[in-house]
Amino acid sequence: MKSIVILASGSGTNAENIIKYFEDSKTASVTMILSNKKEAKVLDRATIYGKSAISFNKTAFTNGHIVNFLSILKPDLIVLAGFLWKVPSDIIKAFPNKIINIHPALLPKYGGKGMYGMHVHEAVVANKETTSGITIHYVNENYDEGNIIFQESVAITPNDNAEDVAHKIHQLEYMYFPKIIEKVLND
Repeated sequence: MKSIVILASGSGTNAENIIKYFEDSKTASVTMILSNKKEAKVLDRATIYGKSAISFNKTAFTNGHIVNFLSILKPDLIVLAGFLWKVPSDIIKAFPNKIINIHPALLPKYGGKGMYGMHVHEAVVANKETTSGITIHYVNENYDEGNIIFQESVAITPNDNAEDVAHKIHQLEYMYFPKIIEKVLND
């Protein structure tokens, strides 16, 4: 059985979707949820599904505690699902090509520091884009610059506001993220 560790910062809807997708899997399971916010709803979602969950602070993330903890867990894949901190190089080096992220835009557009969640959707609407989408990519030392694994797009209409775009993007995330995780694990 392959092990998935999820890092998340917020409400955890993608994390919950991934947990549910692998609930009856014979090949992989979410074994742990880590959050950089002790009040993040993702921790409550993990508890509901009987998953171990912990929060940590910036010091633990950057001083080697989290990389040591992950090394003990030995996950087959680390999944960033709405995780907002840049991953330190020691974690990236310890888990080469084993950390993936989902971004709510078609990278390289609307990527980089500060481009997450509604900031992305507001920029898409402000620039009158006709399409947006999701990008699932490997994590490297730079925000949103790792090798792209998968992209899917959706049409944006002139009447769509940022909330409409967010809804369309969430539907793509829920549909594709668990399937791509499974594919990465099986490759």
